[in-house]
Amino acid sequence: MHYTSLENIHKVIDPLFLDELRAEFEAARAEPVERSRERRFEALRARLASLAFLDPACGSGNFLTETYLSLRRLENDVLRERSRQIEFDLTGDLIRVSIGQFYGIEINDFAVTVAKTALWIAESQMLKETEDIVRRPLDFLPLKSYANIVEGNALRIDWASVVPREKLSFIMGNPPFVGARLMSPGQKEELFEIFGKKWKNVGNLDYVSAWYLKTAELIAGTPVRAALVSTNSVTQGEQVAALWKPLFERFGVRFDFAYRTFRWDSEASVKAHVHCVIIGFSAQGGTAVPAASTKSVPAQNSPRIFLETGNAVPAKNINAYLFDGPDVFVESRSKPIVSVPVMTNGNKPSDGGNFIFTESERREFVEKYPMLTDLLRRYIGARDFINSDETRYCLWLKNVSPARYRDNPEIRCRLQAVREFRLGSSAAPTRAFAETPYLFFFAPHKEKSYLLVPRHSSENRKYVPMGFLDAGTISSDANLIVPEATLYHFGVLTSNVHMAWMRAVCGRLKSDYRYSASVVYNNFPWPVPAPELRAKIEATARAILDARERF
Repeated sequence: MHYTSLENIHKVIDPLFLDELRAEFEAARAEPVERSRERRFEALRARLASLAFLDPACGSGNFLTETYLSLRRLENDVLRERSRQIEFDLTGDLIRVSIGQFYGIEINDFAVTVAKTALWIAESQMLKETEDIVRRPLDFLPLKSYANIVEGNALRIDWASVVPREKLSFIMGNPPFVGARLMSPGQKEELFEIFGKKWKNVGNLDYVSAWYLKTAELIAGTPVRAALVSTNSVTQGEQVAALWKPLFERFGVRFDFAYRTFRWDSEASVKAHVHCVIIGFSAQGGTAVPAASTKSVPAQNSPRIFLETGNAVPAKNINAYLFDGPDVFVESRSKPIVSVPVMTNGNKPSDGGNFIFTESERREFVEKYPMLTDLLRRYIGARDFINSDETRYCLWLKNVSPARYRDNPEIRCRLQAVREFRLGSSAAPTRAFAETPYLFFFAPHKEKSYLLVPRHSSENRKYVPMGFLDAGTISSDANLIVPEATLYHFGVLTSNVHMAWMRAVCGRLKSDYRYSASVVYNNFPWPVPAPELRAKIEATARAILDARERF
């Protein structure tokens, strides 16, 4: 069980509602007039009792239990303050916050039992604290059975059947983290059912996106507010426009607060380090359902963005990239928005490794077949381009007559292995390429120099490493390539301006940069420089390359 740390739970529930409730308590305590102070304390207790919480992926109930404990501690603080002035009536509703206010959905039957038990234990603990305040014993047994933790698949059931919409105050939790390319067939099917056929680019969305959609549908046109934890990918790259643009437009979703990327650690013995964001949002501008009562929901503060230090900075508007700025969406494009050379993927072998030679394998091959030396080209991926820690080669037979290698036993063996690998693929296009095992699956390489941009590079770098390679070197599909690039294009792409753009809109792998042609390059607003400025950019680019060569 990955037990969520209390610190991370409070990153969700404090800005969502708890900070406002505590502020209300402090304001009541500071009230100088005793009668007014009593009224404010009673109003706070009534509000605490009126709130209803839903965690639609509650696991063992960590969020629900900690929220219950936090509300009961606040209620006990009120009782402690009042105990100085009055004698409590123990026959009335002394304790108003109840575990019956907490609702959850969980697919695992054992976790459901744990969640229910955890709430009972929390109830017992807090009752003991209340007894210490009023200095009298309070009845606890028999336990009340609340059927509020429902066993089921949250993407298959109606959340309003678990907690009525008009009763609900807050949705919170930590839904499953499964990437768009890592889902099981069943999860992928659920995702497509939730989003429907009219939603674009569903195949590129993470599993957690379905929880955002179901939440938006439920709270649209109501004062209900929500906060969910998710992997940071939902606020990066192509997922931003695919997920948030429709949610903003259809349901009136707006971000109330956000934690930018941070590492989410659990209290489990085996740590699960995931790079996450927390998004607090509401949809009062939506019209999907009638507006619910606003009496039980604390007033919304102005938008806030939480920094790595934990400090919050006010924002005029939090956009889908978690910046303080207008709601702009950088969508995936097949071509650049201005007239610049086309960026494409590197060469993809789809060969099961059979085209690739290590340095020692190349040396042995050349010693045996010196007349075929030219068939082996230097092969470079992102890691070896950046770090220069490995030298590899590939068998490159594009535009080579089969007569040259038909009788070579090693090449013949490798091509047969490529053919068998492709025939065994689940992808129809890959199987079709089994008929041409001597060619890479995708081979945009031209016999000329080109600019190489690694797909992935470290977030610790101020600049994504990129550079020119000669025509004799084959780039793998771990890179992107620009065959027609000039010194000017290299100068602009490696500039601080382009890097700032890239950091704002690119996807991420954990927190490392995931550069893409469709989002980063094709949407970049290139400058239109005067001739003298263009010449200066080219001179600076040349100086960068010269410095690299020297050092």
